[in-house]
Amino acid sequence: MTGPEQAAPRVERVVVAEDRDGQRLDNFLASRLKGVPKSLIYRICRSGEVRINGSRAKPDQRVAAGDEIRIPPVRVAERGESGPPPATQLERIEAAIIHEDRDFLVIDKPAGVASHGGSGVSFGVIELLRAARPHDTLELVHRLDRDTSGVLVLARKRSALVALQAAIRAGQTEKHYLALLAGTLERSPWRVDAPLRKSVLQGGERMVRVDEEGKPSRSRFIELERLGAASLVEVALDTGRTHQIRVHAQHIGHPLAGDEKYGARGFNKAIRERGLRRLFLHAARFAFELGSRSFHFHAPLAPELAQVVTALQRQPLARVAEDD
Repeated sequence: MTGPEQAAPRVERVVVAEDRDGQRLDNFLASRLKGVPKSLIYRICRSGEVRINGSRAKPDQRVAAGDEIRIPPVRVAERGESGPPPATQLERIEAAIIHEDRDFLVIDKPAGVASHGGSGVSFGVIELLRAARPHDTLELVHRLDRDTSGVLVLARKRSALVALQAAIRAGQTEKHYLALLAGTLERSPWRVDAPLRKSVLQGGERMVRVDEEGKPSRSRFIELERLGAASLVEVALDTGRTHQIRVHAQHIGHPLAGDEKYGARGFNKAIRERGLRRLFLHAARFAFELGSRSFHFHAPLAPELAQVVTALQRQPLARVAEDD
């Protein structure tokens, strides 16, 4: 029963402030509806309950200063539909913090943890950190795939978020990854300039392919060490498309180890025998400048990946037969 001390939730109509101009709608809603899972935010957007100036809106739509956002009532039960994050998850994500200042919070994201919740994931990095630090205003600056480990940057101020995202779009950041590829590179560095296009299969699975009508995508593959029929490489990104490294590696005939979507079955099987249990992709470095300040964030190769490299150094991989 609803009493005077617990009034029924009502529709909110919120005017977007200047410092929220250009923010994605899903992030705007997450900052208003503390503790609400991203899956629920996507649901109320898809249902048409959320409106921008009276019109239906998609979660990735950008809001503008002065827009009126209609936010439907969200019951307390719905807010906690997944329950609070387990304490072990909160401890793990806090232990992964590698840098913190007035503008940014940076973690060395473990593999297996999504950047944000949704699509069957109750708690991603952003939900866990918001739960661990309820008084902070945190936003993801960029994303890493769930199976990718390494440097992930979050903004603690709207101004820092906007400035760094603008630098990313302008190609003014440096992002370097470590990856294990099948075979040995014919040249190093190997510059790949191949446009990428996203598509969604009938079952809802997201796929990316090289397509002349896709978005410009550029990667540089630099060989670090030959390990028999495998190569440890550094990958520098000039653009940041979905699955860019994985698809570009497949495109040049040297797919990533442990890649079940774009990889080679025979190579993956051989690497599994050396102890690999995940995608071998690690965001090792993220550097940029904002005004007079320079930022350099580093994350060492994840221990479970370093163990695979050690195993291959002791016994380099023999040539693997190509998949049928």
